[in-house]
This record gives sequence, C-alpha cells and structure tokens, in this order.
Amino acid sequence: MKNSSFILRTIFFAAIIATFCLTVQGQRDNQSPSNTRSNTGQTKSRTSPGNNAKTQPSASPVNAKGAGNNMGPRTDQNKNVNNKNSNINNNKSTNINSNKNVNVNKNTNVNVNKNVNVNVNHTVYARPAPRPYYYHPYTPYHYGPAFHPVGFFIAAIAVTAVAVSVANQKYYYDAGVYYSKSSNGYVVIPAPPGAVITALPPGNTPVVVVDNRFYYYGGAYYVKENTGYKVVEPPIGAIVTNIPEGGKEVEINGIKYVKINDSYYQPVKNDGKDAYQVAEVKK
Repeated sequence: MKNSSFILRTIFFAAIIATFCLTVQGQRDNQSPSNTRSNTGQTKSRTSPGNNAKTQPSASPVNAKGAGNNMGPRTDQNKNVNNKNSNINNNKSTNINSNKNVNVNKNTNVNVNKNVNVNVNHTVYARPAPRPYYYHPYTPYHYGPAFHPVGFFIAAIAVTAVAVSVANQKYYYDAGVYYSKSSNGYVVIPAPPGAVITALPPGNTPVVVVDNRFYYYGGAYYVKENTGYKVVEPPIGAIVTNIPEGGKEVEINGIKYVKINDSYYQPVKNDGKDAYQVAEVKK
C-alpha cells in the first residue's frame, strides 16, 4: 500500500508539472510575431473513483497505465487543437507609370540674309589735295522719272531690267538704278561694287581723279573694263556737281557733309560753282 500510494502521488505531481508546462508553452505561442493563434482544447480526464491518471504533453490522445495490477481503469486524455488559418495577403500591387514622354521642339529657323559684297581686289587710286571747305545747302538732283533713291520700293521692275551677279548674289539693273528682290517686290540698293554693265546710263559724267578716269551717275562710279563698265567705290578726291536724292547733312568736327550711303561729300567750289568732293572722314 505504501508503494502504491507513493506511485500515485508521483503520477499526480508529474501530471501537474506537465499541465503547467503546456500552459506556459501556450502563452508563448500566443505572443509569437507570426500572430498565428492556436487554441488548445480542454483536456478531459476520466478516472475511476480513487484512482489518479497521468497526462503526457501530446496532440493525440494519451493513455496512461498504472504500474502493476493495482492501477485503476485507463485514463484517456484528449487534446483538441483548433488551428485557425489566418490568410494574410501582403501582396501590394503598386503600379507606377514613370514613362514621361517629353517632346521638346527646338527647331529654330533663323533666316539671316546678309548680303555682304567684299571687293578683295580693291584698287587704291591716287588722291588729289582736298579742296577748301565751302558750305552750301544740300540740293538733291533729280535724274528723271526712271531714277529712284536708295530704299525706294517698287512692286515690279521694267521689262528692260537686266540681272547682274556679284559674289553669287543676284541683283537687277535698269537705267542707272540697282534693285534687290524682296518678298513682294523690289527695293533700290546702292550700286554694288563689282557689278558689270554693258553700257553706261544716259546722262553720265566723266570724272578724272589725278590720272584715273571714272564715269559718274546718280551716286555710282564706273571704270572701263574689257567690254563693259564695272562699279567701283567712290574714289576719294572726286569732284561732282550733282548728288542724288536720299542724302542727309551731318556735321563732323565743325564741317557739314552730305552723307549718301556710306560716302561723305564735302561742299566745295569748283570753277566758281557749287560742287561736292568725296572726302575721307575720320570721326
């Protein structure tokens, strides 16, 4: 009897310890990061009167048999564990359309039409001594109905106009006047140096500067070349009686000049008459 009582007490304390361990383990499972909760069913023990049953930690039913023939009826321990399936959908589909279509149209059309006529073979002629300054008011000379001053616009040119080319630039000439094609007509321009015409305009005047002969008409100067006449820059020292429309008086260093295009004419006396001499002006 003493041995049986000792065995029963041992089984009883073992069952208490096992139950305590299961309880602690269950609390730890409830506090785990997986947030998965498992519920442990209650353990039901059926024992006969006067007998104690031993419970072992198992998820399946536990059968405990006492030692010897003094053990009471079999004790069944059922442990029901209800698993709760927690479906956590952490799939976060974030569609970010980062396609940035930037269409920058930087097509810049710059049309700069600069007609620059450079006379590389520029001839330097001998210059006479300048005449004394003798002021008289600027009086433009009218060359006739076919003549137009620089800057004059005309919608159509005469059928007698001919094309002349200087440095691959096309111009038109008619009756001592030169034209450049514009968007809706023609504009009068200064006589371009280097242009060659076959015949001088009527009313031209011979001008001699030292030993060089020029032909003058409407602000333009020509020299004989082969079978034609070539436009040259106004020679310094040339004296003319008439200067065309389109000029203006400018005063430089106390002297009033008449400026026509890029040339300066100083008022002088020539054979007792009012005249103009092409001057070199240093500003």
